[in-house]
Amino acid sequence: MHKESQDKDQPTLKVRLDKWLWAARFFKTRSQSLDAISGGHVKCGGDRVKAGTTMHVGMVLEVMRAGIPWEIVVRALSDQRGKGADAALLYEETEAGRTRRERTQEERRSLALMAPDMKGRPTKRDRRAMVRLRTNHHG
Repeated sequence: MHKESQDKDQPTLKVRLDKWLWAARFFKTRSQSLDAISGGHVKCGGDRVKAGTTMHVGMVLEVMRAGIPWEIVVRALSDQRGKGADAALLYEETEAGRTRRERTQEERRSLALMAPDMKGRPTKRDRRAMVRLRTNHHG
């Protein structure tokens, strides 16, 4: 895995944002990474960024992944996807970001518990029950 070198004689590794997000395992494919960036789900300092943005250590990124916000600080650069343990070394989550992410996940869990246990389209029986409820309340 390529990481930013500490030596002065070696050139600094230049990594595109889309490639870094893929290497850090925020997205499974580079095309998903590109879609998230172009959709405005990745921000730096509150501003939208482009996929070709050159990454540097110390950047603070806000990544919205599956509706869950992540606020991270770039700790190392890599343009190759490796093991999950290696990818976790590329960034560090901020404390404020961690509490916000955990709060969002907890809200989602509580909403899922309150939601009805329906999967997919309603059956004919379910649909008729819903129609009966609507007509009883409004008719």
